[in-house]
Amino acid sequence: MTMLDAWPHHYAETNGVRLHYVEAGPEDGRLVVLLHGFPEFWYSWRHQIEALSAAGYRVVAPDMRGYNLSEKPAKGYDLPNLTADIAGLVRGLGRERFVIAGHDWGGGVTWAFASWYPEMTEAVIVVNAPHSGPFARAIRRPRQALRSWYMGFFQLPFIPEMAMRRGNYRSVDRMFTGLSDAGSISAEEVRAFKDALAQPGALTASINYYRAVFRHGVSQMIRRKSEKWPVIESPTLLIWGVDDAFLGVETFEGIERWAPNIRIELIEGAGHWVNQERPDEVNRLMLDFLEGLAHTQ
Repeated sequence: MTMLDAWPHHYAETNGVRLHYVEAGPEDGRLVVLLHGFPEFWYSWRHQIEALSAAGYRVVAPDMRGYNLSEKPAKGYDLPNLTADIAGLVRGLGRERFVIAGHDWGGGVTWAFASWYPEMTEAVIVVNAPHSGPFARAIRRPRQALRSWYMGFFQLPFIPEMAMRRGNYRSVDRMFTGLSDAGSISAEEVRAFKDALAQPGALTASINYYRAVFRHGVSQMIRRKSEKWPVIESPTLLIWGVDDAFLGVETFEGIERWAPNIRIELIEGAGHWVNQERPDEVNRLMLDFLEGLAHTQ
């Protein structure tokens, strides 16, 4: 049995969409929801699911809207819908407060959720994903604008999908094996991400996240309205692989303005996929943070 089959799989109806998720750990444990990024699915958190559930936490890791085995509607890839998906999922589990964690796009949803659903947010963990406030400043600088070139490319119709599929998703191979800590993500693990992305409709749905943010979010960035995001009062942990090829450390400079109760942990020599490249370090940081919450409540 592989880690793809290590935990029970379930489905939930939420916000008009059917989400697939895996669940681990005791039912009465503190709930931790893990949100994946692009071009991944719940499996990107496999190391953290194992560690957190073993420590007594109830862990839920969904395939976000449009990914892998979750439903792939034609629309709804904007942050208001993506956050409402998670609120409905958690309430369907019989919970009202939980720890939300996210990487990459899942991190973007996590920042938004913590801003808009403070009553449900017990604590926040973000891994290599910028908050819109500091990111709006950073993307105006040439260095980060060049790193984010693909966001503009993804606005084109059809062509991004064709480019991603070329050579049996060769671009996905390059993303993981070319940029990760050498050998930390195996070819078999990358194949799992490629198989998930090849699910009917999944590739377009995943790219629609970028299309939606341009339609609904970039104009706000240009007008600096992102600076008006609500302050996140919940305890927050930001973990960052310093060698991220897509997002520089400048994308979280000044984050304390929006998350004053934040702890920042930098992992040198790790890149964008740090939760998979350095799972032991990330697991230790997450468990230490969560244990600290228990001592302060």
